[in-house]
Amino acid sequence: MVLYIIGLGLHDEKDVTVRGLELIKSSSKVFLEAYTSVLSIGKERLEAFYGRDDIVVADRDFVECHAEDIYLPAKEGNVSFLVVGDPVCATTHSDIMIRAREEGVAVEVVHNASAMGAVGCCGLQLYNFGQTVSIPYFDENWRPTSFYPKIQYNRQGGMHTLCLLDIKVKEPDFEAMKRGKVVYLPPRFMSVNEASDQLIEAEDVRKGGAYVPDKTLCVGLARLGQPDQCIKAGTLEELKEQDFGSPLHCMVICGEVHEMELEALRPYLIEGSTYQIDAEGSLFQKDERNRKTRVDEL
Repeated sequence: MVLYIIGLGLHDEKDVTVRGLELIKSSSKVFLEAYTSVLSIGKERLEAFYGRDDIVVADRDFVECHAEDIYLPAKEGNVSFLVVGDPVCATTHSDIMIRAREEGVAVEVVHNASAMGAVGCCGLQLYNFGQTVSIPYFDENWRPTSFYPKIQYNRQGGMHTLCLLDIKVKEPDFEAMKRGKVVYLPPRFMSVNEASDQLIEAEDVRKGGAYVPDKTLCVGLARLGQPDQCIKAGTLEELKEQDFGSPLHCMVICGEVHEMELEALRPYLIEGSTYQIDAEGSLFQKDERNRKTRVDEL
């Protein structure tokens, strides 16, 4: 008996692999994770394609508070846990794997396409990427910039940074809860425009020079892996004014850009963009100069 954690890819019901489809059809139970990401289609289309009508949607509360209901049934029969993208790209899924194995449940992963690989379609080379960061929604009481040092670290090493943008699905309305009502807020999906604004604010607050909002080359991407995917490149100041359409969105803050990367990016550049290229070795040399200056000042 096995817990199969199956990646669904980036678009619709037909992105599942042949092996994944066979396992889904033969499993005694099937769960669809709807917390870390979402597909462009609903559960009903998945069920019609898989030939079953019993898929259980696992929302945030289910995944965080009742994960054992997903993996413990795999002691008695095969269970498929479906996730958008690839299963190993979110710590949530790694946690379920660990907990399942601690309970003696066999776990197998069926891989698929994810944003972490598909982002290469913009022309930037995947081996030039550093740490991936998540950009959470700011609110009036919480405006975290914990992603900033990682972007700075990447840029100082000449590496690009993939920014995964926040999604809010089935978030509780705490004001309604105070009145004794269980109400959920409408879904929200962060856009490249919102993320650009927040990244500009983060630089204003941190003032570490990790990037320059009106000069550093960035790339905004929407609906990766779908027929109408959208890619635009320019500065943060420029990207925040662009129309990227419906979700899901992500973006890249470029490090040092090789000539071949720039040539591949050229079709996506915003007309009249004021971006400035950080040539190969320039950011590292700049960081070395800054570090030497700081040491001399001591």
